Amino acid sequence: MKRNSLLALLNAYTPENGLEKEMYLDTIAFVKKHPDCFERSLEIGHVTASGLVLSADGQSVLLMHHQKLGRWLQPGGHCDGDPDTEQVARKEIWEETGIKHLELYKQGIFDVDIHLIPERKGLPAHNHFDIRFAFKAAPGQDIVVNDESLDVQWIPLDNVRQLNDSESVVRMIRKVTA
Repeated sequence: MKRNSLLALLNAYTPENGLEKEMYLDTIAFVKKHPDCFERSLEIGHVTASGLVLSADGQSVLLMHHQKLGRWLQPGGHCDGDPDTEQVARKEIWEETGIKHLELYKQGIFDVDIHLIPERKGLPAHNHFDIRFAFKAAPGQDIVVNDESLDVQWIPLDNVRQLNDSESVVRMIRKVTA
């Protein structure tokens, strides 16, 4: 079963108490209920994967100014049927930022989030069940901006809240600075 690898990762992960724990439990229930949870054709929602990328010195994080959502976010995207969420996160980081050489900052899942994607171009509003990983980038890599973003930048950890103060992003920054 394609979902077993993700369920094993989720079972090995301990979320923060409160909102993240609720989203974590809801994600497990969603994955168990929907065999097609990795397919974007599942219109109520689907599993996505993203990565918080720390600079080589650990002082900055790579954020993209998302074209469709108009917000500064970590890179990530749809699994499109691939149940290997860590590999999906790596692929999305490379495609959206040009950063390819990454090592895991922390083994396994780093964060779990559910966020609503608004209706757009005839697609109904739906949830992204985002499985997040934390990476550290190898030094000396050039950033590439593609058509999915307005900009991509290394943002000092202390400045992230000025660009995005949502709990979803702030929680990840809190985890790497703890």
